Amino acid sequence: MDIGFIGLGKMGFPMARRLVEAGHAVTVYDTRKEAVDGLVALGAQAAGSVRDVADRVETVLVSLPTPDVVHAVAVGKGGLIEGNRMRRFVDLSTTGAVVAKRIFDTLKEREITQIDSPVSGGIAGAEKGTLAVMVSGPRDEAMALEPVLSVIGKFFFVGEQPGAGQTMKLCNNILSAVAMAATSEAMVTGVKAGIDPRVMLDVINAGSGRNTATEFKFPKLIVPRTFDLGFTNGLMLKDVSLFLSEAEALGVPAQVAQAVVNSVRRSCEEIGPDADFTTVVQPIERRAGAEVRAPKEGAA
Repeated sequence: MDIGFIGLGKMGFPMARRLVEAGHAVTVYDTRKEAVDGLVALGAQAAGSVRDVADRVETVLVSLPTPDVVHAVAVGKGGLIEGNRMRRFVDLSTTGAVVAKRIFDTLKEREITQIDSPVSGGIAGAEKGTLAVMVSGPRDEAMALEPVLSVIGKFFFVGEQPGAGQTMKLCNNILSAVAMAATSEAMVTGVKAGIDPRVMLDVINAGSGRNTATEFKFPKLIVPRTFDLGFTNGLMLKDVSLFLSEAEALGVPAQVAQAVVNSVRRSCEEIGPDADFTTVVQPIERRAGAEVRAPKEGAA
Protein backbone atom coordinates (compact mmCIF):
# COMPACT_ATOMS: atom_id res chain seq x y z
CA MET A 1 0.00 0.00 0.00
CA ASP A 2 1.10 3.58 -0.66
CA ILE A 3 1.43 5.20 2.78
CA GLY A 4 2.42 8.61 4.07
CA PHE A 5 4.12 8.84 7.46
CA ILE A 6 4.64 12.09 9.37
CA GLY A 7 6.60 12.26 12.62
CA LEU A 8 9.84 10.29 12.73
CA GLY A 9 10.68 10.57 16.41
CA LYS A 10 11.61 7.85 18.88
CA MET A 11 8.37 5.99 18.17
CA GLY A 12 7.62 7.12 14.64
CA PHE A 13 10.97 6.23 13.08
CA PRO A 14 10.92 2.52 13.98
CA MET A 15 7.24 2.22 13.03
CA ALA A 16 7.89 3.81 9.63
CA ARG A 17 10.98 1.65 9.18
CA ARG A 18 8.96 -1.52 9.79
CA LEU A 19 6.44 -0.44 7.13
CA VAL A 20 9.24 0.12 4.63
CA GLU A 21 10.78 -3.24 5.48
CA ALA A 22 7.37 -4.89 5.03
CA GLY A 23 7.32 -3.73 1.42
CA HIS A 24 4.97 -0.76 1.63
CA ALA A 25 5.70 2.33 -0.45
CA VAL A 26 6.21 4.92 2.29
CA THR A 27 6.46 8.68 1.78
CA VAL A 28 7.85 10.39 4.89
CA TYR A 29 8.07 13.88 6.34
CA ASP A 30 9.59 15.29 9.52
CA THR A 31 10.97 18.67 10.52
CA ARG A 32 14.32 16.95 11.17
CA LYS A 33 16.13 16.27 7.90
CA GLU A 34 18.35 13.62 9.45
CA ALA A 35 15.32 11.53 10.38
CA VAL A 36 13.93 11.77 6.83
CA ASP A 37 17.32 10.92 5.36
CA GLY A 38 17.54 7.83 7.57
CA LEU A 39 14.26 6.48 6.19
CA VAL A 40 15.12 7.42 2.60
CA ALA A 41 18.31 5.39 2.97
CA LEU A 42 16.12 2.40 3.78
CA GLY A 43 13.86 2.88 0.76
CA ALA A 44 11.28 5.52 1.70
CA GLN A 45 10.46 8.59 -0.40
CA ALA A 46 10.90 12.08 1.05
CA ALA A 47 8.14 14.69 0.93
CA GLY A 48 8.83 18.41 1.08
CA SER A 49 6.00 19.36 3.42
CA VAL A 50 2.97 18.09 5.30
CA ARG A 51 0.69 19.02 2.42
CA ASP A 52 3.03 17.37 -0.07
CA VAL A 53 2.42 14.05 1.71
CA ALA A 54 -1.35 14.49 1.33
CA ASP A 55 -0.89 15.33 -2.34
CA ARG A 56 0.91 12.04 -2.95
CA VAL A 57 -0.93 9.30 -1.05
CA GLU A 58 -4.44 8.36 0.06
CA THR A 59 -3.49 7.03 3.52
CA VAL A 60 -1.42 9.11 5.93
CA LEU A 61 -0.19 7.96 9.34
CA VAL A 62 1.08 10.44 11.92
CA SER A 63 3.04 9.94 15.14
CA LEU A 64 3.31 13.32 16.84
CA PRO A 65 4.01 14.53 20.40
CA THR A 66 1.04 16.68 21.46
CA PRO A 67 -2.63 17.27 20.60
CA ASP A 68 -1.98 20.80 19.31
CA VAL A 69 0.68 19.54 16.90
CA VAL A 70 -1.62 16.77 15.66
CA HIS A 71 -4.43 19.28 15.14
CA ALA A 72 -2.16 21.68 13.23
CA VAL A 73 -0.75 18.93 11.00
CA ALA A 74 -4.18 17.48 10.28
CA VAL A 75 -6.40 20.52 9.75
CA GLY A 76 -4.26 23.64 10.19
CA LYS A 77 -2.93 26.00 7.53
CA GLY A 78 -0.75 24.03 5.15
CA GLY A 79 -1.98 20.84 6.81
CA LEU A 80 -3.04 17.50 5.43
CA ILE A 81 -6.61 18.68 4.91
CA GLU A 82 -5.37 20.91 2.07
CA GLY A 83 -3.89 17.99 0.15
CA ASN A 84 -5.52 16.75 -3.05
CA ARG A 85 -5.23 12.99 -2.59
CA MET A 86 -5.47 11.98 1.07
CA ARG A 87 -8.65 10.09 1.99
CA ARG A 88 -7.62 8.43 5.28
CA PHE A 89 -5.95 10.07 8.28
CA VAL A 90 -4.54 7.59 10.81
CA ASP A 91 -3.46 9.09 14.13
CA LEU A 92 -0.96 6.96 16.04
CA SER A 93 -0.43 9.74 18.59
CA THR A 94 -2.08 10.27 21.97
CA THR A 95 -4.38 13.27 21.61
CA GLY A 96 -7.42 12.43 23.73
CA ALA A 97 -11.00 11.98 22.56
CA VAL A 98 -11.93 15.67 22.50
CA VAL A 99 -9.27 16.63 19.96
CA ALA A 100 -9.83 13.41 18.02
CA LYS A 101 -13.54 14.19 17.61
CA ARG A 102 -12.78 17.76 16.57
CA ILE A 103 -10.38 16.59 13.87
CA PHE A 104 -12.80 13.85 12.80
CA ASP A 105 -15.61 16.36 12.24
CA THR A 106 -13.39 18.78 10.32
CA LEU A 107 -11.95 16.10 8.05
CA LYS A 108 -15.38 14.61 7.44
CA GLU A 109 -16.42 17.86 5.77
CA ARG A 110 -13.75 17.12 3.14
CA GLU A 111 -14.79 13.46 2.85
CA ILE A 112 -11.63 12.33 4.64
CA THR A 113 -11.94 9.49 7.15
CA GLN A 114 -10.09 9.66 10.45
CA ILE A 115 -8.93 6.45 12.10
CA ASP A 116 -7.74 6.78 15.69
CA SER A 117 -4.92 4.33 16.29
CA PRO A 118 -2.86 5.22 19.37
CA VAL A 119 -0.21 2.71 20.35
CA SER A 120 1.31 1.40 23.57
CA GLY A 121 4.46 -0.57 24.20
CA GLY A 122 7.24 1.99 24.11
CA ILE A 123 10.28 2.26 21.92
CA ALA A 124 11.10 -1.42 22.36
CA GLY A 125 7.63 -2.35 21.11
CA ALA A 126 7.98 -0.01 18.14
CA GLU A 127 11.33 -1.58 17.25
CA LYS A 128 10.02 -5.14 17.52
CA GLY A 129 6.56 -4.57 16.04
CA THR A 130 4.86 -5.69 19.26
CA LEU A 131 2.88 -2.54 20.10
CA ALA A 132 -0.75 -2.65 21.19
CA VAL A 133 -2.57 -0.79 18.40
CA MET A 134 -5.95 0.60 19.59
CA VAL A 135 -8.09 1.33 16.56
CA SER A 136 -11.42 3.16 16.30
CA GLY A 137 -13.39 4.58 13.41
CA PRO A 138 -15.68 3.32 10.63
CA ARG A 139 -15.33 -0.46 10.80
CA ASP A 140 -14.80 -1.10 7.08
CA GLU A 141 -12.07 1.53 6.83
CA ALA A 142 -10.42 0.35 10.03
CA MET A 143 -10.38 -3.29 9.02
CA ALA A 144 -8.99 -2.39 5.60
CA LEU A 145 -5.98 -0.98 7.43
CA GLU A 146 -5.42 -4.04 9.62
CA PRO A 147 -2.70 -5.50 7.34
CA VAL A 148 -0.79 -2.21 7.58
CA LEU A 149 -1.23 -1.64 11.31
CA SER A 150 -0.44 -5.25 12.12
CA VAL A 151 3.09 -4.58 10.87
CA ILE A 152 3.70 -2.35 13.88
CA GLY A 153 1.85 -4.36 16.51
CA LYS A 154 -1.23 -6.27 17.62
CA PHE A 155 -4.41 -4.82 16.11
CA PHE A 156 -7.35 -4.18 18.48
CA PHE A 157 -10.59 -2.77 17.08
CA VAL A 158 -12.04 -0.73 19.97
CA GLY A 159 -15.18 0.67 18.37
CA GLU A 160 -16.63 2.88 15.66
CA GLN A 161 -17.19 6.04 17.67
CA PRO A 162 -14.60 8.80 17.06
CA GLY A 163 -12.10 9.03 19.90
CA ALA A 164 -12.71 5.55 21.35
CA GLY A 165 -9.15 4.49 20.57
CA GLN A 166 -7.86 7.61 22.29
CA THR A 167 -9.90 6.94 25.41
CA MET A 168 -8.62 3.36 25.46
CA LYS A 169 -5.01 4.62 25.27
CA LEU A 170 -5.54 7.05 28.14
CA CYS A 171 -7.06 4.29 30.28
CA ASN A 172 -3.98 2.18 29.56
CA ASN A 173 -1.53 4.96 30.34
CA ILE A 174 -3.14 6.02 33.61
CA LEU A 175 -2.74 2.43 34.82
CA SER A 176 0.91 2.44 33.75
CA ALA A 177 1.49 5.74 35.55
CA VAL A 178 -0.33 4.59 38.68
CA ALA A 179 1.84 1.47 38.80
CA MET A 180 4.99 3.55 38.49
CA ALA A 181 4.00 6.14 41.10
CA ALA A 182 2.74 3.62 43.65
CA THR A 183 5.71 1.30 43.14
CA SER A 184 8.07 4.25 43.65
CA GLU A 185 6.57 4.97 47.06
CA ALA A 186 6.56 1.31 48.06
CA MET A 187 10.14 0.66 46.94
CA VAL A 188 11.55 3.75 48.65
CA THR A 189 9.72 2.77 51.84
CA GLY A 190 11.23 -0.72 51.79
CA VAL A 191 14.74 0.54 51.02
CA LYS A 192 14.52 3.15 53.78
CA ALA A 193 13.60 0.30 56.15
CA GLY A 194 16.76 -1.55 55.12
CA ILE A 195 15.46 -4.10 52.60
CA ASP A 196 17.52 -4.86 49.48
CA PRO A 197 15.45 -3.61 46.49
CA ARG A 198 16.35 -6.73 44.53
CA VAL A 199 14.80 -8.87 47.25
CA MET A 200 11.74 -6.63 47.30
CA LEU A 201 11.25 -7.04 43.55
CA ASP A 202 11.66 -10.82 43.74
CA VAL A 203 8.99 -11.01 46.43
CA ILE A 204 6.57 -8.58 44.76
CA ASN A 205 6.89 -10.25 41.38
CA ALA A 206 6.07 -13.60 42.99
CA GLY A 207 3.05 -12.10 44.71
CA SER A 208 -0.04 -10.00 44.16
CA GLY A 209 1.75 -6.64 43.89
CA ARG A 210 3.36 -7.53 40.54
CA ASN A 211 2.94 -4.86 37.83
CA THR A 212 4.75 -3.37 34.84
CA ALA A 213 6.94 -1.20 37.06
CA THR A 214 8.12 -4.08 39.26
CA GLU A 215 8.59 -6.46 36.33
CA PHE A 216 10.59 -4.16 34.08
CA LYS A 217 11.11 -0.51 35.00
CA PHE A 218 12.57 -0.98 38.48
CA PRO A 219 14.85 -3.98 37.86
CA LYS A 220 16.08 -2.81 34.46
CA LEU A 221 16.09 0.99 34.68
CA ILE A 222 15.86 2.25 38.26
CA VAL A 223 17.88 -0.14 40.45
CA PRO A 224 20.77 0.12 37.89
CA ARG A 225 20.12 3.92 37.81
CA THR A 226 20.02 4.18 34.01
CA PHE A 227 16.63 5.93 33.82
CA ASP A 228 16.35 5.36 30.08
CA LEU A 229 12.84 4.14 29.33
CA GLY A 230 12.63 6.60 26.42
CA PHE A 231 9.38 8.32 27.48
CA THR A 232 9.56 11.72 29.14
CA ASN A 233 7.93 13.18 32.22
CA GLY A 234 6.34 15.86 30.04
CA LEU A 235 4.67 13.35 27.75
CA MET A 236 3.36 11.32 30.66
CA LEU A 237 2.01 14.48 32.31
CA LYS A 238 0.16 15.22 29.06
CA ASP A 239 -1.34 11.73 28.99
CA VAL A 240 -2.44 11.54 32.62
CA SER A 241 -3.84 15.07 32.46
CA LEU A 242 -5.85 14.12 29.37
CA PHE A 243 -7.21 11.10 31.21
CA LEU A 244 -8.20 13.24 34.18
CA SER A 245 -10.01 15.69 31.88
CA GLU A 246 -11.92 12.90 30.14
CA ALA A 247 -12.88 11.24 33.43
CA GLU A 248 -14.15 14.54 34.80
CA ALA A 249 -16.11 15.25 31.61
CA LEU A 250 -17.77 11.83 31.92
CA GLY A 251 -18.56 12.34 35.59
CA VAL A 252 -16.19 9.59 36.77
CA PRO A 253 -14.48 10.11 40.15
CA ALA A 254 -10.70 10.11 39.60
CA GLN A 255 -8.97 10.86 42.90
CA VAL A 256 -6.21 8.33 42.23
CA ALA A 257 -5.59 9.84 38.80
CA GLN A 258 -5.39 13.31 40.37
CA ALA A 259 -2.75 12.08 42.81
CA VAL A 260 -0.73 10.62 39.95
CA VAL A 261 -1.02 13.87 37.96
CA ASN A 262 0.38 15.68 40.99
CA SER A 263 3.24 13.18 41.29
CA VAL A 264 4.22 13.46 37.62
CA ARG A 265 3.90 17.25 37.72
CA ARG A 266 6.27 17.34 40.71
CA SER A 267 8.77 15.27 38.74
CA CYS A 268 8.48 17.69 35.80
CA GLU A 269 9.11 20.65 38.10
CA GLU A 270 12.00 19.13 40.05
CA ILE A 271 13.72 16.80 37.57
CA GLY A 272 12.50 18.32 34.30
CA PRO A 273 9.83 17.65 31.65
CA ASP A 274 12.44 16.25 29.26
CA ALA A 275 13.81 13.82 31.85
CA ASP A 276 12.89 10.15 31.56
CA PHE A 277 9.58 9.20 33.16
CA THR A 278 11.33 6.67 35.41
CA THR A 279 12.83 9.64 37.28
CA VAL A 280 9.43 10.08 38.94
CA VAL A 281 10.97 8.08 41.80
CA GLN A 282 13.67 10.70 42.45
CA PRO A 283 11.60 13.38 44.25
CA ILE A 284 10.38 10.64 46.60
CA GLU A 285 13.94 9.43 47.16
CA ARG A 286 15.14 12.95 47.91
CA ARG A 287 12.49 13.54 50.55
CA ALA A 288 13.06 10.13 52.10
CA GLY A 289 16.85 10.31 52.00
CA ALA A 290 17.07 6.85 50.42
CA GLU A 291 17.80 5.64 46.89
CA VAL A 292 16.43 2.51 45.23
CA ARG A 293 19.73 0.98 44.19
CA ALA A 294 21.49 -2.30 44.90
CA PRO A 295 23.70 -2.18 48.03
CA LYS A 296 27.42 -2.05 47.35
CA GLU A 297 29.22 -5.36 47.69
CA GLY A 298 30.37 -5.88 51.24
CA ALA A 299 28.01 -3.31 52.67
CA ALA A 300 26.17 -4.27 55.82
